[in-house]
Amino acid sequence: MVNIKNSFLEHYKDAQTELQYTNLYELLIAVMLSAQCTDKRVNMVTPALFKAYPSTKELSKADLGSVAEIIKSVSFFNAKAKNLIAMAKKVEIEFNGEIPTNQKDLMSLSGVGQKSANVVLGEFLGMNYMAVDTHVFRVSHRLGLSKSKSAIDTEKDLTKAFKDNLNILHQAFVLFGRYQCKALKPMCGDCFVAMYCVSKANFKPQ
Repeated sequence: MVNIKNSFLEHYKDAQTELQYTNLYELLIAVMLSAQCTDKRVNMVTPALFKAYPSTKELSKADLGSVAEIIKSVSFFNAKAKNLIAMAKKVEIEFNGEIPTNQKDLMSLSGVGQKSANVVLGEFLGMNYMAVDTHVFRVSHRLGLSKSKSAIDTEKDLTKAFKDNLNILHQAFVLFGRYQCKALKPMCGDCFVAMYCVSKANFKPQ
């Protein structure tokens, strides 16, 4: 565990999200849109979205069809458009227009689950949270760090195993899974943790 942790911190000491944003509001939206969608695709639609709705104030009053039109190339765009507007309305009404910066309040917003909240808090504020997406799930199971079948339980396993630097390790696992430890064709020849790998199977959360 310790060797794996140190290896990732050494290779990805400056790991950060590939989602493009300039403030907490933009990061939250990008993370919400990234569910079951690539960061590259999200980055293609967010500039127009941020220009049309620069804050929760404008987004809370947005027309559903207009938001959906902007993000229509993103997976599940109709549902995400509804969640974005509902999120903005709640932030305006209950949080005085300020995006909350704690897990409980973030998760009270429409379309924001534990994984999304943890990503936002870890990325923007450097808080010690682990988030498990498909890349993190696959990598952690291939390295024998977890045998849990769900993302939430895998998050618990990794949090218990690593304890600190969780926000950096999350992003490190994402980047490693995206470019090195790929689902179908992992690049094992030059892998810096190959000695710890227990399986090349394509693990997916249930």
